[in-house]
Amino acid sequence: MRRIHIGFRTGIALAAMTLALSPVLSLSAGASGTGANAPVNVAGGISPANVSGAVPFGPTVASTPEEVSFILDENHPAQLQNIVESGIPNENFLSVAQFAAQYGQSQQNINALTSYLSGFGITTTVLPDMIDVNATGTAGEFDAALSVVQDNYHSPGGQGANSQQKVPGQTFHGPTTSPQLPYDLSKFVLSVLGLTNYSPFTSDAMSAVSQKVTTTPSTLSTNSCLALVGLPDACNTPSNFESNYGLTNLEKHYNGSGQTLAIVTLATMDAGSPQYFWGNVLGMTPTGRTLTEVPVDGGSGAPSNGAGSTETDLDVEQSGAIAPGANILVYEAPNTDYGFVDAFAQAASSNIASTVSSSWGEAESLINVYTAAGAETTEYQASFDEIFEEMAMQGQTGFIAAGDAGAYDDSDEIGTTNLDVDSPGDSPYITTAGGTTLPWSGTFSDSTTNLSASVSVTSQRAWGWDYLWQPIATITGAPLASIAESESAGGGGGYSLLEQTPYYQQGVSGVQNYSAVPYLTPTDPQNIYGSGVILPTAWNFNATPSVITGSNTGRATPDLATDADPESGYLEWSGSFTPTTANGYLEGGWGGTSFVAPQLNGSAALIDSALGYRTGFWNPDLYWAASHGNSPFTPLDTAGTSNDNLFFTGTPGTVFNPATGLGVPNLGQVKSLFDK
Repeated sequence: MRRIHIGFRTGIALAAMTLALSPVLSLSAGASGTGANAPVNVAGGISPANVSGAVPFGPTVASTPEEVSFILDENHPAQLQNIVESGIPNENFLSVAQFAAQYGQSQQNINALTSYLSGFGITTTVLPDMIDVNATGTAGEFDAALSVVQDNYHSPGGQGANSQQKVPGQTFHGPTTSPQLPYDLSKFVLSVLGLTNYSPFTSDAMSAVSQKVTTTPSTLSTNSCLALVGLPDACNTPSNFESNYGLTNLEKHYNGSGQTLAIVTLATMDAGSPQYFWGNVLGMTPTGRTLTEVPVDGGSGAPSNGAGSTETDLDVEQSGAIAPGANILVYEAPNTDYGFVDAFAQAASSNIASTVSSSWGEAESLINVYTAAGAETTEYQASFDEIFEEMAMQGQTGFIAAGDAGAYDDSDEIGTTNLDVDSPGDSPYITTAGGTTLPWSGTFSDSTTNLSASVSVTSQRAWGWDYLWQPIATITGAPLASIAESESAGGGGGYSLLEQTPYYQQGVSGVQNYSAVPYLTPTDPQNIYGSGVILPTAWNFNATPSVITGSNTGRATPDLATDADPESGYLEWSGSFTPTTANGYLEGGWGGTSFVAPQLNGSAALIDSALGYRTGFWNPDLYWAASHGNSPFTPLDTAGTSNDNLFFTGTPGTVFNPATGLGVPNLGQVKSLFDK
């Protein structure tokens, strides 16, 4: 039964949102405001002048088309935050119109903003939630309306410690100063996003180490995988997920029919790939459900491997296989700050999907650096919080991948080596999906050295590739420290520096006090991008760390964890854009928390289908049950190097740890938490 948990919290999102909501004066078309209504700075997105290595090469052509999002302050933010963090009974879920009436901006304020923009030739669309206004115009029109000048830039990109991921090099445009609005408009505009088309986000999917060195598993039950996959180190399918995490009995009676699930992504799906995976690889019978792509802000461009279309494909493949009767909406947005926010806003404002997931993100450290350099603002983080709060109030369940760099989230982006978590999975108003490693054993070999080494994981553990370091060093002859730094992958988890501890995490054992194994001690501090933020850029390595303890505050992530290690991971079908073959190929050894988020998305659709109603934001109920003797989780609370995400480990007897959250779920039991 869904409980109401009474509490009250304030935090950074509240601080960013509690601006005056007094009515504005009508502004004449094209007026910039004078005197008391003179233009003032408003929060913008990423400023390209502060992007690493960005070099300007001329002004942006005035006729360049642009889409800009004006994210507006919510009304009654403290009340809204309190309700969401405390838990919402399903009978109290709101429609979009009800949410807009209680928490959206006034029609008077929105009319003033849209009228002002219209005076510069800019057209606008107001989303039904009354907190997001999408504006379309040219660079010249936005320059005039927002008192900015835009230049073109090229950035070489950033290479992280983990060689599988990086922020790509790119050519883009953006403003040289902060946007401005007349004072009366600025009072209710939280942020202005979209004046730059810089792409900062990376997906949380990755391939196995065994795709670099040959792996021969000691056991392999899927002969077809062995035949089809050149490196069959991990050949799990969604049915394995279902049996591992308590969905098998539910699957016998329900298939997600009557529900719609949504994928929020920053790359275009390769048309036909999910259907091929379901029918030709898994042998699923078609159910007649619909799969619809929804372009947001012009869409994500043509499908391509470089843009991350494999991420979108696997999200749809995994979620749709677990809930084969559920309709699917794929919100495809540009890889930009405004695109990501707008895709979630579209999913919330349409309110068609009962459950939503995304497997993209960026490290908090990157946001902090950009903020300190004047290139980003805390209001950007608050924009996600607002939309996730809306989803919660409407009964929409949401999941975000926690990241794949273990406790050092920025090590695979710009390469800083501090403890860090991923955004927007750090939001208190979304369920964050972490990673584990399933039991497996095999032999690594190297054809150059002719050496081999065995690997054995005897029980499910937190995903951290420290267990692979010695075998790889043995067969390659490379120093152990260099292998540790180059293979610094694991399930994301730790403590947010941007978000305070939500009410539902307060008093939960293990949330504030943690145990850790410090293999990697951050060192070599540098002034990052000249921002004034001093962060480490290297590690000192300890091959045999002892368990230490500590304490921290802030939103702790992840909330729960399932198999994400590519070494015990999944089959993936890659579509026709893949250069390996003309028609795509099937490959094992894929993983990352990218798989966990959509798998939970499909699970939630299945649960909602069985119950006949939405379950909404899971976290308040999950933490309550885990702390009150009705837990649907098996905590992975073993302390030490056999259960860590490269730093955080378990603490025996506690409910939570920052490596795996509340632990491994029995999703059939999670369903029972929401029974009326």
